[in-house]
Amino acid sequence: MYSEYKDSRESLQTPPPTHRTPRMPPATPPLLDRCHHPLVRDLAWLLLAPDLIDTPWPGRPGREVLGLSDDARLAGWLDDLEAWPGELESCIGEMLTGRMGLYHERLWQFLLANAPGTELLAHNLRIHRGKQTLGELDLLYRRRGETELVHLEVAIKYYLGLMEGPGGPHDQARWIGPGGADSLAGKREHLYRHQLRLTDQPETRLALREALASDAVGADRPLVIHRRLAIPGVLFYPWQQPLPTPREANPVHLRGTWLCWRAWRDYRDGLPAGTHGARLHKPHWLALPRPERLLPLAEIEALLAQHFRVPASPLQIALWQADMGWRRLFVVADDWPRQIPLPPPDVDQQGLSPR
Repeated sequence: MYSEYKDSRESLQTPPPTHRTPRMPPATPPLLDRCHHPLVRDLAWLLLAPDLIDTPWPGRPGREVLGLSDDARLAGWLDDLEAWPGELESCIGEMLTGRMGLYHERLWQFLLANAPGTELLAHNLRIHRGKQTLGELDLLYRRRGETELVHLEVAIKYYLGLMEGPGGPHDQARWIGPGGADSLAGKREHLYRHQLRLTDQPETRLALREALASDAVGADRPLVIHRRLAIPGVLFYPWQQPLPTPREANPVHLRGTWLCWRAWRDYRDGLPAGTHGARLHKPHWLALPRPERLLPLAEIEALLAQHFRVPASPLQIALWQADMGWRRLFVVADDWPRQIPLPPPDVDQQGLSPR
C-alpha cells in the first residue's frame, strides 16, 4: 500500500532523470519538511494547520493540550512515526480509498490516542433513543491525569467562493464544495444545531456511562462534558475577482485560488519561470507534496488538458516557485458550478453555550 512512499524515500538520493528536482521551498514549515511518509506528513499538517472559522465554541485541542507544544518534542514524535509507521498505517487502514472526512477522523483518532497529553476514550459513539439513532459523537477524550471529558467534532473542508449566490458577499452560503453538494453555511449549521448538541441529550449521558469504564466518566460525580470543534481546510477565492472573507472566517485560514479551465492559459502566463506543480489526489489534500514529487508546469498543463477534454470534476493542484512560494489551485470546468446547495434556514445562533 505504501510502495509510493518507499519510492519517494529512494528518490531523495536519486532524482528522477526526466526533470530536475526543484530545491526545497524555504517557506515550508520545518516540522513538515522532516516528514516523508504521506500519513505522517498529513498528521503533521493537521497539527500545524489553522481552523477555517472561529465559532462561539472552543476550537481544536492545541499542541499544548496534546503534550506537543515544544518543537523539539514534536519533531522527535514525528521522527518516531517516520521510523515506525506501522501503527499509524493500521489505524488508517482502508480509509485511504474512502471518503476524505473518514480519513480525517482516523487521523484525529490516532492523534488523540497516541499524543503524550491526551487519552482517547471513544470514537464514533452512536446515540440511540429506542430504535431511533439520534447521531454519533466523533471523538471523546480527556487530558491525561484529568477527569473532565471533551466531545470533539471534526470536519475538513475545501470550499470555493462564489461572486454571486445565496445571501450577501460575506454569507457562508456563498462558499460551496467542489462538487456543489454542500456549503460552509450548511456544515456550520449542522454542527451547531445537531452535532454539538448531542451531549445535551440524556441518552448521550446514559450511553457514555454504559460505554466507558466508571473511572473514565467519574461514576461518583456529575458528568461534565466540554465541546470542541476542529474544522481545518482551505478557502479558495475566485481568480481576479475580489471576494470578501465569509462571516466567522479565521483571520489566518489557509487560502487558495480557483478558476475555470478556459482561464488557465491566462493564469499560466502570469506564473514565474521555473514553476513546478503536482496534482493532489484524495485523501492527500492535506499536506502539500515534497519537492521531489513536483512536475514541470508543461506536464501539469498536459494533465489538465487531458482531464478537461470531457465534462470533468474540479481538479486541485499545488504550484511552487522559489520567489512565488506555494499556491493551491482548483481548476474547474467552464460550466461550474452545476448545482448550488440551498442555504440553511435562518436561525438564532446564540443559543449554544460553549463549555
